Amino acid sequence: MFGQVLHVLSWLAVPVGLFCVIDDWFLRPRRELRASPVPAHDPPLVRAAYLVLPVLILAAVVRLLRAEALDFSLVLVVIAAISGIVWALDTWWLRPTRERHAAQAGKPADAAREPATVDYARSFFPVAIIVLVLRAFLFEPFRIPSDSMMPTLLDGDFIVVSKFAYGLRLPVTNSRVVDLGSPQRGDVAVFRYPPDPRINYIKRVVGLPGDRVRIEADRVIINGEPVPFEQLGLHNDGCYVDMQLAEEKLGEHVHRVLYCNTPRDFSVPALPTCDRRMNRNYVCNPEPLSGRPDHGDVSDIDVPPGKYLMIGDNRDNSADGRYFGFVPEENLVGRATRIWFNWDPHRAGGPKWDRIGARIE
Repeated sequence: MFGQVLHVLSWLAVPVGLFCVIDDWFLRPRRELRASPVPAHDPPLVRAAYLVLPVLILAAVVRLLRAEALDFSLVLVVIAAISGIVWALDTWWLRPTRERHAAQAGKPADAAREPATVDYARSFFPVAIIVLVLRAFLFEPFRIPSDSMMPTLLDGDFIVVSKFAYGLRLPVTNSRVVDLGSPQRGDVAVFRYPPDPRINYIKRVVGLPGDRVRIEADRVIINGEPVPFEQLGLHNDGCYVDMQLAEEKLGEHVHRVLYCNTPRDFSVPALPTCDRRMNRNYVCNPEPLSGRPDHGDVSDIDVPPGKYLMIGDNRDNSADGRYFGFVPEENLVGRATRIWFNWDPHRAGGPKWDRIGARIE
């Protein structure tokens, strides 16, 4: 219901906004010139449109933020372009026209005030440009949307992504213009989801171009060599029960992984012990494989040139390269570096303060 209301309000923002812009640029200056030096009064319909417009714009913004496939760089480019055009139009056309009409009416040049949209455009333009440059070339915030990188990253972690780690890329097109580096084995990387590049995914770089990778009983084997792997015990958080916990070393990165040696799907209906609003939970009951493939096993995968194999640390609950294939170099967004905040609206108890500032290995 809430989403439907947002949808209607956000679409109403377009005609109402256009109506207000036309009035603000062309009709209101005439009313003010006629009324000068007495303040002009807007007609009731116009006043109502100006009052309701901020609510409609807010609804549109909330709808954008809720969208899984939001390309925020594209939003910033559009804001910068529109605000720059409005500012330029006022400088070269609207303001001279207002001043000329005021002179013809024998009124001072400022008798018709500057349109509010121009004031907003002049304020938004430099901010949009600065934020766009920072996000495109330096750092970008990203929210972890799932459990696929547990225990390294949790649903609700807000992370910082280094945009220059894999080269400087143009916003929107994501084409690399300066080569500053490439993914290293074990990096936690953000990339555009190959089946739908509008969506950003985050996984760990397991296979580099030219590697042959095999997953066997949740162990990673690269070019015939098993990755160092040490069992640590069990993981229980009420939502994941009796999961096996291990420490793995991929490249220079030492990190932890969750897994469960079983050939079955071990998801269960929601548990009362889980403090999150999850539709299903996971209870691990390991069993001998006896020659059967483990849940999530894959045979030898040859990583093609210019592509990478990305796999989640939550080995049995991650939609990753084992299922959607390889990530092309042009889909890379950046390397995850640190957690700057944690807030999972689906978890009781509020933020996990001890995660703030943690380095991502």
